[in-house]
Amino acid sequence: MGKPHQHDTANVNLADRLNVLRAGVLGANDGIVSTAGLVIGVAGATADSTVLLISGLAGLVAGALSMAGGEYVSVSSQRDMEQAEIEREKWELQHDYPAEVQELSDIYQKQGLSKALANQVAEELMQKNALAVHAEMELNIKPGEYANPWQAAFSSMCSFSAGALLPLLSIVLMPENMKVAATFVVVLLALALTGWISAALGHAHKGKAVVRNVLVGLITMVITYSVGYLIKA
Repeated sequence: MGKPHQHDTANVNLADRLNVLRAGVLGANDGIVSTAGLVIGVAGATADSTVLLISGLAGLVAGALSMAGGEYVSVSSQRDMEQAEIEREKWELQHDYPAEVQELSDIYQKQGLSKALANQVAEELMQKNALAVHAEMELNIKPGEYANPWQAAFSSMCSFSAGALLPLLSIVLMPENMKVAATFVVVLLALALTGWISAALGHAHKGKAVVRNVLVGLITMVITYSVGYLIKA
């Protein structure tokens, strides 16, 4: 009792991988929307490819670094908090072991075990690795297995950059009379795809996610283009 079965562990690992993939898709989505809004806004004021390229690259780099920095700080804070919780759990085990046994037993009783069986399970599991079982059951943390803030930052930066490249390349490479229209089409198709993938990974309604994603991108580009056009005028 209390020890994960092989298929349970596999399900957890699969869920973790899907969450990472979903975070990557959302990062790419942010890159698409923010960069599209920037280059479309600039395109409202000028069709100069050099200006569009410089502004788009500046937005890509700034956005990617901002995403990476934010992810690094967020994951580092989470890691620090998890490590602090583990240290607190170590202290409690050292200074009041019987109370920790009872605490674990109470958890199993709430899950449906009888008091006698819950006590037995708690005592036997804690004899093997008291810290590990308490950390997993109480805190949902595996000691020593903490999120890597550098990895998270790099992943976020890459996913944002990949998404940002789509509107940037579209606005720069297309003929002058097609720049804005082509970028609108490319961005909206890309947002439809990321919305669908995100919903599929999260087992949500795909149609709603696609419509919501496309509308956000469309509104963003319309507003920023209008701002650029008005400034030009």
